[in-house]
Amino acid sequence: MDFTKKFTKSAAASLSVISNTTLVILKIIVGLLSGSVSILSEAMHSGMDLIASLIAFISVRISSRPPDKTHPYGHGKIENLTAAIEALLLLAVVFFIIQEAVKKIITPEPLHQTELAIAVMLFSMTANIIVSRILYRVAKREDSIALEGNALHLKTDVYTSAGIALGLILIYFTNWYILDPIIAIATALLILRETIKLLGHALNPLLDSKLTEEEEQRIVAVIEQFRPRIHNYHDLKTRRSGAQRYIEFHLELDPTLSIQEFEEISNQIEHNIDQVLNQQVLTTIHAETPVPCDKLGIKEISNKEK
Repeated sequence: MDFTKKFTKSAAASLSVISNTTLVILKIIVGLLSGSVSILSEAMHSGMDLIASLIAFISVRISSRPPDKTHPYGHGKIENLTAAIEALLLLAVVFFIIQEAVKKIITPEPLHQTELAIAVMLFSMTANIIVSRILYRVAKREDSIALEGNALHLKTDVYTSAGIALGLILIYFTNWYILDPIIAIATALLILRETIKLLGHALNPLLDSKLTEEEEQRIVAVIEQFRPRIHNYHDLKTRRSGAQRYIEFHLELDPTLSIQEFEEISNQIEHNIDQVLNQQVLTTIHAETPVPCDKLGIKEISNKEK
């Protein structure tokens, strides 16, 4: 049984806020006690995660509001905007970590309370594994880019916590203190890679980019099922706003069909698109009926006459 089904978007975002608050406090305390730049950089990383969690918590509440007079297309893009903000915050973290690590490489310093530091990193890793999996499942179910971005933050925390814990263990047995800033830089580069992915995913819907090729192929397949009652289709346009998909196209129907039959076909196409995409979809179909040339008083030109 998937216990994450009990989590709403708001509940998942709240869990992330609580988890990150706890981890930030622990990492700051242990980082100051041990003098480890990798732990302090990880504390800064978790601090950004906390801000991201708060942003995600607010955005999922706003994005769930229904359309109104000011926002007739809903509030879904707030999730993309907040995900982009989260990515920019992560870029600031990367800069800070590298800056502090370079200082430690130039002047290495011994660490203190290494055992406690290792324990906190292992605890952080375990907590983030649990919370990030919950967030990813809820994000997938609810199609929430804000929760997905938040889960990505925690996922990178899992990797960085594991790497830092391993480095601290090596330092404990070898006294190679230069490993601490080197691990911090490796952590920063890992965060940078994930940040670039998140930024691209967040910005595309803000620019009204079309749906994925796979989604558009599913839409076309639905339309093609209705031949020969439809002659053709054109001007297919798609975009996404948060979890909401918008689809628009022109449909050329058989002119012998009645208005009621036009409506029935359009409604069935909309229903089938909802089914194949399995997401929130708003489909707008512009029905057209090709008029024969003889009814317009125009002689049809054959290939021989061209």
